Amino acid sequence: MNQDGNSIAWRRREWLKRALLGGALMPLLLRDALAQRQQSSGMVMIKGEVLVNARAAEAGTAVKPGDSIVTAAGGLAVFAVGEDAFLLRQNSELHTAGGGALIDSLRLVTGKLLSVFGRGRRNITTPTAAVGIRGTGIYLEVEAERTYVCTCYGVVDLQAGNMPAARETVSTTHHDAPRYIYAHGDTPIKMIEVAPVINHSDAELIMLEALVGRVPPFVGSGRQYQDY
Repeated sequence: MNQDGNSIAWRRREWLKRALLGGALMPLLLRDALAQRQQSSGMVMIKGEVLVNARAAEAGTAVKPGDSIVTAAGGLAVFAVGEDAFLLRQNSELHTAGGGALIDSLRLVTGKLLSVFGRGRRNITTPTAAVGIRGTGIYLEVEAERTYVCTCYGVVDLQAGNMPAARETVSTTHHDAPRYIYAHGDTPIKMIEVAPVINHSDAELIMLEALVGRVPPFVGSGRQYQDY
């Protein structure tokens, strides 16, 4: 590696170390998740009531493809499966599917989900949207008549569930193209609209990637890190 490459790698390591060891961008809750990481797949941290397959879960509870995860009011679940890591916020219901140690599809019925994925294709569906993942960080919120999708970095294929002609491929490096995907609209162009960046943070993405041994691509890029 050349001198410039070494410098970039060093800056990334130092920034990550500061964030994970108590920097201002890493809340205590997220540092606790890293401290409790004990296995390659399963619940890393739980706050409040969390159910896995309708049974009460705790830190260390196994999570595998085919499981469902539900969080109650005030609940939160941080978990990893293979090369993927997830933060499921309160009042959420998530169903997973796949084979072996790989979740290849997820269905977010209600609530809010922040995810980071390793290589390979994944699919996420909601009541109003279908999202094709190509190794990325992504945040979703499900509402009654629309789904919010922020491609934090990477490439995704977006499609409206009730109008397959309404589709868009989004490629971003740092929350560049959030979208609302609606349940109803007169034309495809009205089904997917530009949205603001809301309700998730770079610190959370750094924490999730660290759980699976990676660093987000924006670390060391010179960009200002954000809490939205």
